[in-house]
Amino acid sequence: MSALVAVACEPDCWQWHAAEGRVEEHLDRRSLYLKGGIATVAGARLTDGWIEFDIAFARERGFVGGVWRVQDPGNYEEFYLRPHQSGNPDATQYTPVFHGLLSWQLYHGPRYTVPIAHRFDEWIRVRIAFAGLRAEIYVDDMARPALAIDELKRGVAPGGVGVAALDFAPAWFSNFSYGESAESDAPLPARRQPEPVPDGVIASWQVSDAFAESVLEGKTSLGAADLAGRRWTRLATERSGLANLARIQGVRLRGNTVLARAVIVADRDRVARLDLGFSDRVRVYLNGRLLFWGDDTFQSRDYRFLGSIGYFDALYLPLTPGANELLLAVSEDQGGWGLQAKLESLPGLSVEEAEAEQAPRGSR
Repeated sequence: MSALVAVACEPDCWQWHAAEGRVEEHLDRRSLYLKGGIATVAGARLTDGWIEFDIAFARERGFVGGVWRVQDPGNYEEFYLRPHQSGNPDATQYTPVFHGLLSWQLYHGPRYTVPIAHRFDEWIRVRIAFAGLRAEIYVDDMARPALAIDELKRGVAPGGVGVAALDFAPAWFSNFSYGESAESDAPLPARRQPEPVPDGVIASWQVSDAFAESVLEGKTSLGAADLAGRRWTRLATERSGLANLARIQGVRLRGNTVLARAVIVADRDRVARLDLGFSDRVRVYLNGRLLFWGDDTFQSRDYRFLGSIGYFDALYLPLTPGANELLLAVSEDQGGWGLQAKLESLPGLSVEEAEAEQAPRGSR
């Protein structure tokens, strides 16, 4: 295990990727002030190791914490504290960031969040230890982890380390240090029992390039002309069936929607249930015909609605003999771009992976 490396609160020691970043005095310390982005340690790259820092923040809405395995300003692992959710189940959260998209709506619950009562306008110690696909997060108590993560979502690769203060309120950081270790040296948690794979889960999709959601406005059917020129990428899902669409691309101006395609093969005319989760909005087409539209956008139902993904919706598919093309148009605003689906397990039904070069069947 390498020795501790202490990083000074000096502008030249950091690379700034934020709307605001500077060095200033705060709570009797020389500190980093950060708002609207991340700051990484100049020249530091770790695969396995740890970071420690002190953080201070006010009782304001914010998302502030540490980042590691930073590939660039839009791709990294992150753990942050939510000052405005102090004491609540989501007072803190781990999330991967792909192509600039945080995925807190996709990775939620006790594997990714932990309730902590925050202290405000005081220095709080945070330690993040990471090795392989595992990590432990310590907040204030350096003897007992607050959160153990047994499956980091971005895989294993060397990257930068640093701090983050994303949208809304700023944070101050001091006493940042880091160290490198081999995976076998890190006293990280034993792997938990893997989550069971749901019956009938669709395990991979062909995902299109992004386009504007408005293209589909009012379209109750899709034909080959509507899909001409689309580029397709295979995306395997996680064990739960979750497909994090941001793994392929980010949201951009006039590009917040993708199509995800799979083929359901039926032995005869029949109706089968499809359980569905999505973020933020979805249109479901079967053999070119629109069957379902749903909206799980953050706060779309009431001010407490988070838009967290789950198998919360279901529809019944009128299948015909042979191959049936399932197309899901998934649109994203913020918080996680994803879908998951599982098909009722019935004799004579199977799911096949659509071929990227296969021309979409379009409406019948």
